[in-house]
Amino acid sequence: MTQTDATDATEDLLGLLGGLPRPVISHPRRTSVEIHDHLRWLILDGLLPPGTELKQAELARVFDVSRTPLREAFRMLQEEGLIDADINHRGRVTDLDVGDLDCLYAARISLEAMGVRITAGRLTRQEVQEASAHLHDMDRAEEAADTMAWHQAHRAFHRVLVCRCTPTVLRTITSYAERSERYLRTLQDRHPGVFPQRRQEHYDLFGAVMAGAPERAAQLITRHLARTARRVIDDLAPGREAPDVGQAAVMVCGEDLGTASWESWTPAEKGVHT
Repeated sequence: MTQTDATDATEDLLGLLGGLPRPVISHPRRTSVEIHDHLRWLILDGLLPPGTELKQAELARVFDVSRTPLREAFRMLQEEGLIDADINHRGRVTDLDVGDLDCLYAARISLEAMGVRITAGRLTRQEVQEASAHLHDMDRAEEAADTMAWHQAHRAFHRVLVCRCTPTVLRTITSYAERSERYLRTLQDRHPGVFPQRRQEHYDLFGAVMAGAPERAAQLITRHLARTARRVIDDLAPGREAPDVGQAAVMVCGEDLGTASWESWTPAEKGVHT
């Protein structure tokens, strides 16, 4: 690559990243971790969409860091399945994959159903206030069509619902929830009207956890997550089943919610209140 080509490539990347926050490096020893966290956030929030090509040399120039932390950041992103990387130090943001979505949401159902069971009836007064505030923040963000704010409040609300889990389990739940946001954003972009319909599900979940009803809370979180997975799969691959989600739902509440398509679900299964 000539110097002119390198300059043009960097300008293209600057155009892609234009207006987006740059990574803040708190300490030189944390450079690779914070570069990884920054790129991960850009990918999960959809700011670097599937198919985006990332080159270590160009990112090093844009972020004003050496290529060494970029190599480590790429390695971590590849392990998480967020990029495909090759020997030429290039990466590409991975496409949305139905099989990955199915397995990811099955894992979330299993872990979060356990999480709401052990959290139900054990919220402190402060945690109840925090969850209520997150719900109201979601409502305000929805009314303002502020997607970023909605996702921030949504993440925080779901964390409260499973807050009695140990830190190790909480980190795993958080990681899976963050990875699934790419799919959630796809659904939100394609069907913005679906979220007012889903609002009641969050209030029902909160009510079950707050009231100390572990069985109901587990059923509600299972249906809540399965509905999202089923809807996204029908968009990405019409007619495709979600066997992993189905098995996880059977394990939690005895219902196979992974085989039937979204359109064949009854209003009650879809969470539509009639």
